[in-house]
Amino acid sequence: MKNWLRVLPALFIISLLVFAAGCGTQAPGGASTSGSTASSSSSSSAAAQAASSSSAAKQAADAQTLTVNVYYPNEQGTKLLATPRKIETSSSKDKYTAALESLMKGPTEKGQTAIFPKKAKLLSVTLKNGTAVVNFSKELQTNFVGGSTGEEMLVGSIVNTLTEFSEVKNVHILVEGKNIETLSGHMDLSLPISRMTNVL
Repeated sequence: MKNWLRVLPALFIISLLVFAAGCGTQAPGGASTSGSTASSSSSSSAAAQAASSSSAAKQAADAQTLTVNVYYPNEQGTKLLATPRKIETSSSKDKYTAALESLMKGPTEKGQTAIFPKKAKLLSVTLKNGTAVVNFSKELQTNFVGGSTGEEMLVGSIVNTLTEFSEVKNVHILVEGKNIETLSGHMDLSLPISRMTNVL
């Protein structure tokens, strides 16, 4: 019994030392884990900001402002008039699309008249081997109300605007991605059309 009583204090002291040692290793470990998490979060945030800045810089580098002539009929509908327009291009919008979208907004100067049918939309523009293939929504055809002169003015405004770019030699007009023979029976649109100097 006396031997047991002598052992008890020693066991108590050993227990205290083990407990203290355990607390000592846990605290640095906990602090280290917290620091690692904060560091990782900070690195991720910095990487995201760097990626965002890089993307913004690329878009700014791709963006350009150009001046191009777009063409509208005069009030008498006898010829097309050139109007200089500033257009904005970007990584998602090429200059051909920008020029046609500017044309489709309609004239802003006196002596010119709008020619595009209501609700007609530009779907796409692609350039291949000097031919600009322009795809419009069905309203270009279904909502067209002009006669032979109006058809010539509309086609001429599209063709002459795009052939302002030297690399565009002719223009092929599609509707909903399909070839069409004509808008309203007056002009053959089954083949690409070169610049229409007869309406200038």
